[in-house]
Amino acid sequence: MSILLTTLNARYTHASLGLRYLLANMGALQDQTSLQEFVIGAKATEIVERILSYAPKIVGFGIYIWNVEETTKVIAMLKRVAPQVVVVLGGPEVSHETNEQEIVKLADYVITGWGDVTFPKLCGEILNGPKPLMKVHAGVQPPMAEIKLPYSLYSDDDIKNRTLYVEASRGCPFKCEFCLSALDKTAWPFALDNFLAEMESLHQRGARLFKFVDRTFNLNIKTSLKIMQFFLDKLEANPDDPVYAHFELVPDHLPDALKEGISKFPPGALQFEIGIQSFNPAVQTLVSRKQDNQKAADNIRWLTTQSHAHMHVDLIAGLPGETVESFAEGFNKLWALQPHEIQFGILKRLRGTPIIRHTPEYGMVYDPYAPYTILANRDIDFSTMQRLVRFARYWDLVANSGRFGHTLPVLLGELPFQRFMAFSDWLYANTDATHRIALERLVAMVSRYLQTLGMEKAEAEALLASDYSPAKPKAAETPAPKRQARRLAA
Repeated sequence: MSILLTTLNARYTHASLGLRYLLANMGALQDQTSLQEFVIGAKATEIVERILSYAPKIVGFGIYIWNVEETTKVIAMLKRVAPQVVVVLGGPEVSHETNEQEIVKLADYVITGWGDVTFPKLCGEILNGPKPLMKVHAGVQPPMAEIKLPYSLYSDDDIKNRTLYVEASRGCPFKCEFCLSALDKTAWPFALDNFLAEMESLHQRGARLFKFVDRTFNLNIKTSLKIMQFFLDKLEANPDDPVYAHFELVPDHLPDALKEGISKFPPGALQFEIGIQSFNPAVQTLVSRKQDNQKAADNIRWLTTQSHAHMHVDLIAGLPGETVESFAEGFNKLWALQPHEIQFGILKRLRGTPIIRHTPEYGMVYDPYAPYTILANRDIDFSTMQRLVRFARYWDLVANSGRFGHTLPVLLGELPFQRFMAFSDWLYANTDATHRIALERLVAMVSRYLQTLGMEKAEAEALLASDYSPAKPKAAETPAPKRQARRLAA
């Protein structure tokens, strides 16, 4: 094989949609192209050895915020032992502020932006001449109809063991300054009939878990309804063969037609990811986020009370102008709406995003290393930001895990943010750990903390026993991710 496409995924269960798009669009070079994925945490020597086993002339790496540091080490080693191999980079992490990056210095070529057309063209020039003179190539965005869809390139093993990422559109019309999609002019849809035909093929091959990466699934309601009807037809045709789909929704755009469609789905079939990010109107204005907070809250409330969808709602700490107090107010407001999960994120400065313009005025200090997490700003000092980071980690372990359904409301009381922050501070002081806390130990620590609040030991243990017991049966078989399956079984 002349060309190898590769990347380091965050975990094995992730399958790279971007690499499969490149492979699908290689044209005459497709027969000379292979795809090999790795997982972060693997030894660089083993990755390089595996890459070289293909004897490639060109290696194309997909570079993202989560893999750039490890991939830099891999490429440095690859260039030491096989300098003749041509390295081409692509992906969001190297598409902006390109010349400042160590990984770019190591590579031979870089494609910024869309690679569907530009990567195969560049490979053809490298292999057959004339040799490209420029190192950085701006990706050409072709008409959507000219992009070949990649879904047949998901293997049977992918379908059986991994999350299948799909997209009915690319881009986003909104301009939220913390998001790379702020640089898009609009959202571009793929031809719907062709897309649904590909989904049909995946389903016939056994795919049952589909994760849509569209930024704005409910932007075009007619399209949304047709896609949802595709999945509903599968469920109605065979209720004993469930299908699970994940969509990202615009929070304040949920017309009655979409509500009617959503209400038809049974438990365990839908997950919606909704980005609230902040309920503070001043902060929203500052970061160019247009959102009707009342409509967004009403829609989340409707989804949690009138539908069976699993709700995953995002908030971001560290945005310019957001104090701990205003974030706490938004957190408590969101908790009152009772989504299944609140994803407590910490702001990251993605390369190329317009949020950099607020750095001087708001004293935004970011980690210089990926994933470029906010360390402090004008309103939140470093120590307090680290408390928020620990809060986010513990919240994921306790609240989002779905393991403490009866205990969590007692733990949070009437002031969820304040009560959980106190618990987070106590847990860190008594464990000095935020990772690798065994479940049994975590249960015991929650019991101890409840006792510090005045609860009798027997009462605390009984409460936790209603949530967790080693003898409790496992969640039923379902294509839904583990946390959602756990909640379904509760």
